Parts: sequence; C-alpha cells; structure tokens
Amino acid sequence: MVRVAIAGINGRMGTMVSDIVLAQPDMELVAGFDLSAGKQVGPVKVSSAKDIDSVLKAVKPDVLIDFTAPSAAVGNVKAAAANGVRMVVGTTGFDEAQKKEMADAIAKGNVAAIISPNFSVGVQVFLKLLAEAARDLEGCDIEIIEAHHNKKKDAPSGTALKAAEVISGALKEKPPLVYGREGVALRGKEIGVHAVRGGDIVGDHTVLFACEGERIEIKHQAHSRSAFASGAVKAARWLVSQKPGLYSMSDMVMQ
Repeated sequence: MVRVAIAGINGRMGTMVSDIVLAQPDMELVAGFDLSAGKQVGPVKVSSAKDIDSVLKAVKPDVLIDFTAPSAAVGNVKAAAANGVRMVVGTTGFDEAQKKEMADAIAKGNVAAIISPNFSVGVQVFLKLLAEAARDLEGCDIEIIEAHHNKKKDAPSGTALKAAEVISGALKEKPPLVYGREGVALRGKEIGVHAVRGGDIVGDHTVLFACEGERIEIKHQAHSRSAFASGAVKAARWLVSQKPGLYSMSDMVMQ
C-alpha cells in the first residue's frame, strides 16, 4: 500500500489528485495540507501548511504530491526530504535559485523525487517529437505558442520552457529565447516564445517550425486537468520502487 500525502489538497489540482488517490486500491491518503485547514478529505482532516514537518514525522507517508506555489513548494520539498519522504512536484514557476534549493535538499535527504512542469504522458511524447523535428529541421524558424486559463500566474508556462530546452538541446547551434515581440526588429536565429491567458483554457502548446515554402506544427492540447492529475498519481506509484535521485517524467514514461 502506497501511503500518500498531498500539499495544496484544497486547490483544483489537489482536489483532483485526492479523488484519484482515494479510488486506487493500492493507495492510502494519509495526510493533506493547505493554507486553510480543517476540511475533511476522505479519511484525513486537512492540516495547516505550516505544520507539514510535524505531520510528516507523525504519519510517515511514502510520497508527498505537491501542487502549490513556488515559495510554498520549496519549503514542502525541504520538509519532505528531511523526513525521508519521496515527492512528486507539479508546481511551476520556479526560478533557478529555487530549483537548486530543491535539488540540494533532495540530494541531502537521499530520497527519490520527480519535479516536472507537466505530468501528462502525452506531453512527454510531444517533447520527444519536438527533439526529433528540431534535429531534422535545423535552420527553420521556431516559434512556441502556449495558452492557459486566466488564473495561471506564471508565464511562459513550465511546459513551454521545457519545450524550448528540448529543442535547443537537439540543435547544433543553441539559439537565444525571445519572449514576445514588439517594435521594429529583424528576426534572427532565436526561438520565439509567446503566452496567451484567457478563459478556462486547460493548456495548449504549439510549436511551429517555419521553413522555406512549408511549415510543420506540433501541438498538444489538454482537454482536462485529469491528464495531469492521473500522471502525478502514476508518478507517485512509480517513485516508491526507484533509487534516491531527482527524476523527470520522461525517465518514467520512456523506460
């Protein structure tokens, strides 16, 4: 039985993740954390986020799943690592210092963790296709366009930045990133990255390879957050059999 704790359990993603965990015959929800405590979710009463260290010590979950905010997630990762708890982190918007802080805590705690901007299995295939296209279409202009709902705070999305990283890694010459365009300027060898925020769009990512006389578009569209929630739960199950270390979703999907 995989014992699961969820940080951000009252949020949209946390609620969906808890519903999936409660439906799994091989999983048990043992703790939930949020800014507002007291709500009953399945067999657990939600604890205050500030009590995460003491609760983790008491209940000893196998895995912590985190869908919160960058500053909160860093603290949650530190608490989980210090208590020997594996972690699945779906929070996005981290800066480089925060990423290093989490990586250092995971290494010090000697635990297994997945930190990913997107837990959709389809997105991992999307990223694999981007790398192949970038290698075969070297020299074409590349634009990344992402669209999300009007409540998403970080831009560009973590998935768009991951797409840019994958594409850049596949090219012989590493292009700079340009975020949006304004004014008069000739296009160079950059990768253009553009963010759209509106309505209730779950998540759309399109990469345009514009070549002489033709173009190719590779697109992933999320119809429901269930794709991310179910992927996070699959990652939690996968982690319990992995050696300590920091993993990506591609490590799990492409095995």
